[in-house]
Amino acid sequence: MINLALLTFNSFQENTYILSDETGECIIVDPGNNNEKENSKISAYIEKNNLKPVMIVNTHGHVDHLLGVDYLKEKYSIPFALHSKDKFLVETAPMQGRMYGFDIQTPPAVDLNLQNTETLKFGNSIIQIIHTPGHSPGHISIYSRENKFVITGDVLFMGSIGRTDLPGGDYKQLMQSMLGKLIPLGGDVAVYPGHGRSSSIGVEMERNPFIAEVINGEVNF
Repeated sequence: MINLALLTFNSFQENTYILSDETGECIIVDPGNNNEKENSKISAYIEKNNLKPVMIVNTHGHVDHLLGVDYLKEKYSIPFALHSKDKFLVETAPMQGRMYGFDIQTPPAVDLNLQNTETLKFGNSIIQIIHTPGHSPGHISIYSRENKFVITGDVLFMGSIGRTDLPGGDYKQLMQSMLGKLIPLGGDVAVYPGHGRSSSIGVEMERNPFIAEVINGEVNF
């Protein structure tokens, strides 16, 4: 059984997730911690729950989602996993940071390429890696079939979808990811986005105007 914890960090109110199971092993998804107070908060959660971090996994390479990567890599000596098509975003993280007021001296090194990875294992748990481009070329979503949840990063939000006007963004790709890969997971699957409140696939099919206009044929792509 996977336990999912949510910590919200930085001025973008970015959602960082810690996935752990009964073994104590955990992975950290999209660490956005950006200062000493936020670093202490994420470490305190890990230590209080006697967790052993084994990997950092990012849904994509935008700067607000990777501000804490170097801190966690150094503190816990763990690898950083990312789809290679988003490596260019990580490499330009210092420039992105300057645009948004974040100080990143050097981009974090990517240790594991998720491009050809279908599953990842930690402890007794297996999560599925689903390539869901559109917000960025190498965007992934993280799905647990057993626990019925998907971490959607910045592809799908409660009542909205991710931006496609940033470098590498593509509206057609994003909607294909949504309709071809996320919606088929099933209405009872919980959605944990990169920003904002959680939802479910079923709720978004009913209430998300961006999905509805495509399903109803109001927008072609």
